[in-house]
Amino acid sequence: MNTGAFLCSCAGTCDVDLEEAREQVDDVAIAASSRLLCQEKLAAVEHVIEEYDLDELIVTCPESMPQQKIEAVAEENGLYPEDITFVDQREGAGWVHDREAATAKTARLVNAARAGTRVEPMPQSTIHRAGHEVVVVGDAETAAAIADTADVTLVADGEELATVDADLENVTVERGRVVGVRGSYGEFEIGLEARVTEDCISCLKCVHEGPEGMVTRYPVDIDPDASDGEWTEVCPTDAIEMDGVRRTLEADQLIYPDGDDGTVGGQRGFYTAPIDAATIDEVERLLGGFEGPDFLDLEMDVCAAGDSGAKGCNACVDACPHGAVERVAIDEVSFHLDSCQNCGACTSACPTGATQLREPSNERIALEVEALLAPTGDDGGLVSGLLGGSSATIETPIVAFVCSERAQDTLQEYGRLAAAGRVDLEYPPILPVSVNCADTVGEAHVLHALAAGADGVAVVGCGGHCRHSGPDPKAELVRRLNRATTDLGLGERVGFFAPDPDEPEAFVEELSQFAVLELEASPIPTGEHEATGEIDDPGRENPAFDSHAWTLESVRTIVEHVEPERERIRGLKDFGVVDVADGCTLTPTCTNYCPTDALRRTDDGLEFNHERCVNCELCAEVCVEGVITVEDGLDLSLLPENGDGPEPAWREVYEGSMLACAGCGREFTSEATADAIEERIGERIEELSPTGGESIIQYCPECRAELLHSG
Repeated sequence: MNTGAFLCSCAGTCDVDLEEAREQVDDVAIAASSRLLCQEKLAAVEHVIEEYDLDELIVTCPESMPQQKIEAVAEENGLYPEDITFVDQREGAGWVHDREAATAKTARLVNAARAGTRVEPMPQSTIHRAGHEVVVVGDAETAAAIADTADVTLVADGEELATVDADLENVTVERGRVVGVRGSYGEFEIGLEARVTEDCISCLKCVHEGPEGMVTRYPVDIDPDASDGEWTEVCPTDAIEMDGVRRTLEADQLIYPDGDDGTVGGQRGFYTAPIDAATIDEVERLLGGFEGPDFLDLEMDVCAAGDSGAKGCNACVDACPHGAVERVAIDEVSFHLDSCQNCGACTSACPTGATQLREPSNERIALEVEALLAPTGDDGGLVSGLLGGSSATIETPIVAFVCSERAQDTLQEYGRLAAAGRVDLEYPPILPVSVNCADTVGEAHVLHALAAGADGVAVVGCGGHCRHSGPDPKAELVRRLNRATTDLGLGERVGFFAPDPDEPEAFVEELSQFAVLELEASPIPTGEHEATGEIDDPGRENPAFDSHAWTLESVRTIVEHVEPERERIRGLKDFGVVDVADGCTLTPTCTNYCPTDALRRTDDGLEFNHERCVNCELCAEVCVEGVITVEDGLDLSLLPENGDGPEPAWREVYEGSMLACAGCGREFTSEATADAIEERIGERIEELSPTGGESIIQYCPECRAELLHSG
């Protein structure tokens, strides 16, 4: 790719040294700059595209109208909008930092954008089909509003519909109260309970004779709190059933103002209060189905959800705030891609890489982080032709994973407030990496940034306004990782920040406290670490940049430059240490069930591979004797580089012996298992043993069968 970088200062309103910034832009065919690129220099942009045969542009321009002008010029020269990346050098740099920091940050943002374009997944989409059946609970006005476009069923849910001012001519009305909801978009099941059966002919005798206010006229239904009595005998069709009758409705979408979909961030096709015009628009948009992008890459063959009827890792199910991941069987999870809303919670929680975001991928994030932290100007842009470092630097490099929704918008608003003179605002020049949501960020992302030389890591989210996981979704992550970085000898280096558009000063104070007072210079150099996201283990077939391998690679880089305070690094959930107590009989249950092959049985006992263990705890769950425990954390002493022998990754966790068959000599079970069986039933089967020979238990199944058959 021939990439051209174009830097602009927005008519000099950005306090950025364009020449200095150009010198720090790396890995491009041409780096050019202008005080006002979108006007008098557009012809020059066209000339540069043609002269250097550019097929990719990176432009510092955050404003939409100028972006359209630049896109038009590029399109006339054979480029497409997706070939152009725009960088915010204004709201996020020149308007909120001093000149030196803004200049250095602008160049790093351009370099990061260039690095990110090296990983460009092919867009994929899926058509998610559904019907037009919509169930509305207790809201007659909404039911009437969508009746012209959908097949609507209105569940009264105890409401008296005879007096509502809504046209229900095209609406099917159902009696009963909602007692349960299950399913997802396209296949909801709504459980109803009523005290009037379908034999009701609406004669209204029960309304007349029943307790006042406890029986509705339309539809006829009886309040669950209504007292029993002789009045229930007035029904001519025996339709009154005071014990209640249940039935199930099916729907493609559900509007339930008083309902709870069981998620934090909401479930596609399930609408709770407030119900407004936007809700109705969304319902109508999803009628019949929709075509949506595929947000996830799924590699379920490496999933650690379980095996052979035993439940293992449940991280993605627990993490998803939208009900898009379901445990459909005890040993299987399933993804409802039509309900996925691209927050990345499942991907940051998954230790094996079974689920990963397509955009931004972990590989792209890694490249951007490394570009943001790398020393600039060593290669020099081709325009400047200069070698050596630059005078514009960032003293405390902090990688900030910024939610692309409200948090990113808030930081841009801070820049506009500062430029307009509304606030005197300047905050430390954090190096932003745009992520879909704070949920996208996991331990692998943070530790990689520290391994690449960041002094600190800031997760910048939406706080209480997050539409996915609610307030402060990363508090637990920050707590865990600060424990891990402390154990590694780095001290606490991670923080969560939720900028409020109405309180910029509070954000500046909090971030400044973190950057200036809490962080010391990292002992890890910048510009040296290039992540592969993999473990050198031929027996492990997980995709690159899975959380487990990527985290381990980063830890190994970090410990090259620090002296860890302890061998067991706490706070890392994707690693477990297996311990086996006395009583193990070496039955192969744990080894057969382990989804990552981190346990194996040998002639001498049981061995454990810490490098492979993802802390799913399935081995402890299925252990017949109940002697296996798993503790969180990464134990440096158990890694292969700290082991010995021909297979240093494997460590013995239990010593035991296998039993050789008294007949053929083949090892077929453990001595402990044979002893346990002998103790339980030895006396009862004593007569089955060969005369003068060993106990029948000492023979393998084949020899045992032959002995019993021969008498």
